[in-house]
Amino acid sequence: MDVFNKYLSQVSSSVSQTVSQLSGVLPGNPVTREYESSAHIASAGPGLLWKIYKGIKRSTKQDASIFVFEKRQLDKWNKTDRELILETLRYGVQQLTKIRHPQVLTVQHPMEESRESIAFATEPVFASLANVLGETVNMPQPANMSDYKLYDIEIKYGLLQISEGLAFLHNDVKLLHRNICPESIVINSCGIWKIFGLDFCVHNISPANQPAKYPFYEYSPTVPYISQPKLNYLAPECFQSLNHSTASDMFSFGMLIYTVYSIEKQCLFPLRDFNEHKSRVQQLKNLSTSLTRNTKLLNIPEGLKESVMLLLNVTPEIRPDAHQFVKIPYFDDVGIKTLTHLDSLLQWDNLQKSQFYKGLPEALSKLPHRVQLQRVLACLVRDLGQPSMVPFILPSIFDIARDCTKEEYVIYILPQLKPLMKLIEPIQVLLIMLQRMELLLNLTPAEDIQQHVLPMLYRGLDADSPQIHELCLSVLPTFAGLLDHANVKNSLLPRIKKLCLSTSTLSVRVNCLLCVGKLLEHLDKWLVLDEVLPFLPQIPSREPAVLMGILGIYKIALNHKKLGISKEIIATRILPFLIPLCIENGLTLPQFGAITALIKDMFQLVETEHRTKLEQLNSVKDEQKMLTSAMPSIPSTIKPANLADAFSGLGLEDFSAGSSNATAFSLEQKQSLARQQEAMKVFQHQTRIEPKKVVNIPKAQTKDLTGSLSQDYSLLERTDENQLKISTNNNNINQRQDRASVNSFTTDAGFGQNLNQLNYRPLGQSSTFHSMNQNINPWSSRQPQNFNKPSNNTAQSWSALDNLLPPDFNSSQKGFTGQAPLLPQNSANGNQLSQSDLLDFLN
Repeated sequence: MDVFNKYLSQVSSSVSQTVSQLSGVLPGNPVTREYESSAHIASAGPGLLWKIYKGIKRSTKQDASIFVFEKRQLDKWNKTDRELILETLRYGVQQLTKIRHPQVLTVQHPMEESRESIAFATEPVFASLANVLGETVNMPQPANMSDYKLYDIEIKYGLLQISEGLAFLHNDVKLLHRNICPESIVINSCGIWKIFGLDFCVHNISPANQPAKYPFYEYSPTVPYISQPKLNYLAPECFQSLNHSTASDMFSFGMLIYTVYSIEKQCLFPLRDFNEHKSRVQQLKNLSTSLTRNTKLLNIPEGLKESVMLLLNVTPEIRPDAHQFVKIPYFDDVGIKTLTHLDSLLQWDNLQKSQFYKGLPEALSKLPHRVQLQRVLACLVRDLGQPSMVPFILPSIFDIARDCTKEEYVIYILPQLKPLMKLIEPIQVLLIMLQRMELLLNLTPAEDIQQHVLPMLYRGLDADSPQIHELCLSVLPTFAGLLDHANVKNSLLPRIKKLCLSTSTLSVRVNCLLCVGKLLEHLDKWLVLDEVLPFLPQIPSREPAVLMGILGIYKIALNHKKLGISKEIIATRILPFLIPLCIENGLTLPQFGAITALIKDMFQLVETEHRTKLEQLNSVKDEQKMLTSAMPSIPSTIKPANLADAFSGLGLEDFSAGSSNATAFSLEQKQSLARQQEAMKVFQHQTRIEPKKVVNIPKAQTKDLTGSLSQDYSLLERTDENQLKISTNNNNINQRQDRASVNSFTTDAGFGQNLNQLNYRPLGQSSTFHSMNQNINPWSSRQPQNFNKPSNNTAQSWSALDNLLPPDFNSSQKGFTGQAPLLPQNSANGNQLSQSDLLDFLN
């Protein structure tokens, strides 16, 4: 078969040259309208004048062969001889077109003639027998078919086919071929030998029911040899008695047999001249002697020698006819019977075919691979259109594919298998495909596996047969290297999970787990964490086999370097699921030990990793403390930002609304603040209260004092709120602190009851003044805790306020008489007033 493919590659390399040559011959020939020709592959006919091209029918895209005769080949003969040769060739094609028989070359398109050529189309042809035997006239060059060897089974079956074809011509058509020779035998693309070259055939001229009689044309040395039968294959009676019959064709057939088996690929006693035919008759007579027979018929098989001697006998009546030759024991062979039955399959019903196909795999082992591929496969393909016959044919096809190279498999077998991979019924088709999946994977290209084989497996997982499920699951891991992430995530894993959860067959569920376990190393880590591990606790089964399958998946996921389950998943998902499995009653002691060992390993992993993490965290904290203690304190050199000057110097003065008014207001505000600060200095220096006699102040003076204070402090109301406003929270805190000081003071003085009866008259907005006092009074941030201790400021007597007291104030009393006192007296022990007391007094 390798030689056959090598020859085809050599032929294909000359396609470009052939097309250029053919373009000058066929443009005007009508055959080109329906057929497209390509490579020049062979030659045949008288003198091998017919060039055979590989072609395709344009309408149906079916393979064909185009026979072309170029008229320029006759330029070396005179006009008369040219016309004689052309007439002979036309006659042969016409006769061939009329005859239909499996052993006669089939004409698909009749002869068409143009000015430059004669052409017709036939079934696909490989070569003529003459080409195979080494004659390369009119063949593409270089044409080297010396390495192409015919197997014995090919020769044996080819001779059987030719004899059957001759029986048909002699008995049914009543036709005498007259030119049986290697040039008149063609081998089609399936390896079948077929009769060709009816250029010199003659028909029976006797009436019906009378012995056949054929007109005789004497061989003439003056006529071109191309227009006459081949001299070396003519029977002796054609020269001696000038008569011929069907026995004459059988003599030519016997000479053909000898040529095929001979080492030199030449006929017996070849003639170099017409006058040598008499001497050859004598040589043929001596063939019956043992010495000559052993010398000349040495290469012919033993079962065929006697028949060949009879065929080459000088006496026509001794020669067996075609029917007798077919029945000789030499053809009682298993291989021959197998090929014969394949040819007759079209006449059988499906029951007979199924019986034959069942025994075909055994017979195939006795056939050469080239015969299987060319001959047997072509017959098997014819019945693949019937789905009911496919389960019987597939085993034989896979047996043929087993011996194929990848190139042969892709060319001859894969195109036939692709439609079968889509069949759902009968289910046996899928079963056989799965059983031969290893062979498919080895020979099928990766892109075809993705397009045809994987979808077939998906259909198997969706089928209803547990046997199909188990085969699919056992085969899928072999596809692991060809699966991409999208196929696994969207097509494969969902089907396996669904099957595992829904099946009621224990073996199918276990095989699902085994399949997932074998696929784990080819899956992505996150796909395992998101799709595989969460589905294991959902399996509604606790049989020991199922638990061991789950255990195996966990072990692979835990120990595989690419996967590596994290401690969080182990602690939160896996261990809570595995620990209850330890107490399943159906477990054996080894199974129990396997589960507990895995749990211990997982817990040890969690403990080790988490302990390491905690140690690292503690060490980090210790290092931070050490760095903090060792770090020197660096005073900050950054001054706080002055918000008032943040936008100064940026040229934005013209964009502020009311810039002139704002400036004037700002000056007035500054003056007000200055007066306020001068007024408060009095209270800052008079921090010590000395016991004085209370002086009653008239009401008129009190009104004057209140008015003056209101006038002075009214300026505070016009100050900018953004500069003087203090947060409410701070204000409330200060008020609580002031009240606490007052309470402590009044308690010691013993007049808290009288102080609650005071009715103060507010002067202006007390909250504004209070806020301002907190900003400018140093006591707001530093309040004295000991009132007996004098202030650091210059001690000022509170006697300056005596003139402000009402006239009915009694200095000898601790409170007011008749009217609420404005200021309380100092206690006997000389306690001083707090800042909050002063503020309450002013308010």
